[in-house]
Amino acid sequence: MTMEKFYSMVGGSFEKTLSRLPSEAMIRKFILKFPADPTFGQLKAALPGGDETAFRAAHTLKGVAQNLGLDRLYESAAALTEDLRGPRAMTHPELWEKVQKDYAEVLAAISELEAGA
Repeated sequence: MTMEKFYSMVGGSFEKTLSRLPSEAMIRKFILKFPADPTFGQLKAALPGGDETAFRAAHTLKGVAQNLGLDRLYESAAALTEDLRGPRAMTHPELWEKVQKDYAEVLAAISELEAGA
């Protein structure tokens, strides 16, 4: 799979990401490391309490997604981050559902990228 196809699958722009990161090889390297990032798990664990940890995890996920050009995940994580800002308990559970959906789509696309599909 090409990086262009990967980015079309996750709602991002390879060209924009390439303008931030110096090479396709570096982008691929960081994309393939994304599933090992603990932020999503930290967010999932912290959400029921709606404390500062949940806000920080949502904010970190938003930043990682933005830096890697995972625009759809970035947008949903940004909306969740704002819902948790304060920090406070989540008031719109559908925002978390969207983050989970977008995250799963990114992981599925990464699996295809790794498999060379």
